[in-house]
Amino acid sequence: MSTRELVESIYEQVRTRNAGEPEFHQAAAEVFDSLHVVLDRHPHYAEAGLIERLCEPERQIIFRVPWTDDRGAVHVNRGFRVQYNSVLGPYKGGLRFHPTVNLGIVKFLGFEQIFKNALTGLPIGGGKGGSDFDPKGRSEAEVMRFCQSFMTELHSHIGEHTDVPAGDIGVGGREIGFLFGQYKRLTNRYESGVLTGKGTGWGGSQVRREATGYGAAYFVNDMLQTHNRSLDGTRVVVSGSGNVAIYAIEKIQQLGGLVVACSDSSGYIVDSKGIDLEVLKDIKQVQRGRVSEYVDAHSHASFTADGSIWDVPCDVALPSATENELDDKAATALVKNGVNVVAEGANMPTTPAAIKVLREACVAFAPGKAANAGGVATSALEMQQNASRDSWAFQYTDDRLADIMGKIHSRAVETAEEFGMPGDYVHGANISGFITVADAMIAQGVI
Repeated sequence: MSTRELVESIYEQVRTRNAGEPEFHQAAAEVFDSLHVVLDRHPHYAEAGLIERLCEPERQIIFRVPWTDDRGAVHVNRGFRVQYNSVLGPYKGGLRFHPTVNLGIVKFLGFEQIFKNALTGLPIGGGKGGSDFDPKGRSEAEVMRFCQSFMTELHSHIGEHTDVPAGDIGVGGREIGFLFGQYKRLTNRYESGVLTGKGTGWGGSQVRREATGYGAAYFVNDMLQTHNRSLDGTRVVVSGSGNVAIYAIEKIQQLGGLVVACSDSSGYIVDSKGIDLEVLKDIKQVQRGRVSEYVDAHSHASFTADGSIWDVPCDVALPSATENELDDKAATALVKNGVNVVAEGANMPTTPAAIKVLREACVAFAPGKAANAGGVATSALEMQQNASRDSWAFQYTDDRLADIMGKIHSRAVETAEEFGMPGDYVHGANISGFITVADAMIAQGVI
């Protein structure tokens, strides 16, 4: 059996064993597509069921989360924590509170997290969690009661040396605060390293909120520099308007780029003069409004409720909203309009068909496990500060983040070249992350 046939047979086993989980299948397929070239050179990675073990979470926790709303009505949500792989360190990955959350979503995110965390070079394993609870439209008291109920079950499964959750979609500083308070109450321990994304006044790290967006901007700048270019003067489109998108816009602007469009679920705005970041922050972070309100402050800008943000011409595109938002039709439009670089700010926002379109057009494409690793990298830096009872300045932490993203970029580029696929960030990131994890698994035996 050839290595390609072997990889395909293992993937079919994974797909069959995890029926009804298309997002997980998609994430696994992307990694598996890179493995046959690794096995051609290093066949020992196929021994001892290593790939099969890597695809099976070490632990999957599903639990009931009952809570009461402000009227006294009882609601029941479902909570998840998938502790995927701890071979490099304690499980590390965010919690997502969103109605779409299910086991397949959490498994896909946790699987991606294994390789993303490995690429950082920091001692953290892969995990992910969340709930189908929707914090939108809920009062602060309701969110607090939900978080307390969620942590009441989760607390016995996490710890600074075991599993360190962070935030994700629907889980920001407010939710992390409520979760940490309940953990402290239940354990009678001030274990600041058990959660990351905390407030800077009580154990949190500078740059944590900005990290994923900043990191994506640093990665894009590194990609451009390989072609003797930079973000300076470059026209950029960023989808989304949450933390990732807002802080990607901020860092891109600091590096001289011109961000002309961003979006939310209601539509997208275009400002040819460049997005006014202070207005956008006020709308999204203070008023919790919609991007359509941007045109009230800037009448020269336009808002489109229907259509695709990817129809806006740009040199660089950062899909930073949600899974599979950029399909082959959108990729074709980007290529037609002259895009040079696409980097994933969100987790798996680009469909396989869209990636194929971009590759065939020789557009540089960076997968999320490389381009958006800044968030978890800074979470690991927060863990370092908590372990040493230390606190670092914003600029020092930002410099550390830039250095980590530069090293991730170098690893992806060098690994792609080593395996005969120069310029392919997908294969470079997948192979580099896989080898790091596989070598540690071999060293630690069949566990």
